[in-house]
Amino acid sequence: MQKDAAFKLAEYAANLQFKNLTDSAIAATKTDVLDTLSTTIAGSSAPGIGELLQLADEWGGREQASVLVHGRRMPAHQAAWINASMAHANDYDDNHDVAMLHAGVTVIPAAIAAAELAGGISGQELLVGITAGLDVVCRLGLASTIGIVESGYIFTQLLGTFGATIAAGRVMGLSESEMVDALGIAYSQTSGNYQVIRDSALTKRMQPGFAAQAALISAQMAKKGIRGTQNTFQGIDGFYRVYLRDRYNPDAITAELGTRFEHENLSFKPYPCMRPMHVPIDTALEAREKWHLAPEQIRRVELRFNEHTYSAGCTPVEAKKNPRTPIDAQFSIPYVVAAALIHGKVGLTDFTQAGVERREVLELATKVDGAIDEELEKGWRARVCPVIIRIETTDGQLLEHRVDNPRVMNKADFALKLADCIAFSGPRMPSDTAAKVTSLVEGLESVSDVSELISAMIAEPSR
Repeated sequence: MQKDAAFKLAEYAANLQFKNLTDSAIAATKTDVLDTLSTTIAGSSAPGIGELLQLADEWGGREQASVLVHGRRMPAHQAAWINASMAHANDYDDNHDVAMLHAGVTVIPAAIAAAELAGGISGQELLVGITAGLDVVCRLGLASTIGIVESGYIFTQLLGTFGATIAAGRVMGLSESEMVDALGIAYSQTSGNYQVIRDSALTKRMQPGFAAQAALISAQMAKKGIRGTQNTFQGIDGFYRVYLRDRYNPDAITAELGTRFEHENLSFKPYPCMRPMHVPIDTALEAREKWHLAPEQIRRVELRFNEHTYSAGCTPVEAKKNPRTPIDAQFSIPYVVAAALIHGKVGLTDFTQAGVERREVLELATKVDGAIDEELEKGWRARVCPVIIRIETTDGQLLEHRVDNPRVMNKADFALKLADCIAFSGPRMPSDTAAKVTSLVEGLESVSDVSELISAMIAEPSR
């Protein structure tokens, strides 16, 4: 009988060394670290984070790791929980456009908390742990052949629990057998439902925090010798049967493990909202630039895409055309397309309560419809896909434009995003934060102790 994938993943992660990493893998990891730290800063002021901090204060516990930006110290699993919740709070974090998940938001907070817990961890070791975790969670997502809407799970938490456990376990120096146990213990804790989106629940933003927290707990329990499931993924009652109806490709989990790093295919968000809405936004922005239409010139807008994009961003129709909260807006294609057509940009301010209540955007959103295009469904099922926009004007014109791929961020875009996130911080960050954090991440393999990076991510003392 073939060994469960958990054994191969544990062997890979426990033995991975910095010298085994390709230059492109290291560069991809650094990009994700910088992007995730940026979104963490913006998320420090997000609704619900203050309440999480209050709960942690009420619970108390040993000061093992830091809540970034806020500077509070608490048990490592709680710090990972809050940091991951902040990183995902604005839906501004990375995305794997085929696996349909956010990778860094669970893996990176878990690895950082594990580094503080262990103490004396170098930048090289942190890079190795994060790389292993990112690679694994992306592979698990690629292996899944059922979409997130159909499954009822959001893969970011569901699969991120395992990737975060790999990262935390590698940073903490778990052996192969301990890593197998840690993955099994993580299996007892993973979840991540899609209902949070349907109900506009604030916990949508916090589900990655539960994954990061579970990772720290799993790694520590395994280190204490506690046995977890061994056949975690492919056992009779293993993960893929129990959670995803056995709809997966096992080869995708381990093929070329250690020589091909799947996180190199991560995408990064120029807009703080659900990834399937990015091509619709890009299409609307290009259409605006092309035709220079005023809102009063637009009678109707139709966008055509695959069923996944339609279901996620356009249904239920009435709710998507009339978002009431920032979370509603982050999953509403009519709203973001209206904002793009009117203002020529989509950013963090569009997803504040004041932004969501703008009358001119809401009025145009009621004129925006989505539709399933059978050709796009055939070619891009359950993935980020091309978008066709058709605008009917009040003078009878029918204008059409197509965009095939989401915009790819460049180095200047990342710098602007970091600045935007710092401006959105709750506590005030030092004036040199952007330069210092960027420099430390770019040279992370030369950092002797990651506490230096953590210190650069702490806000100025309140006066």
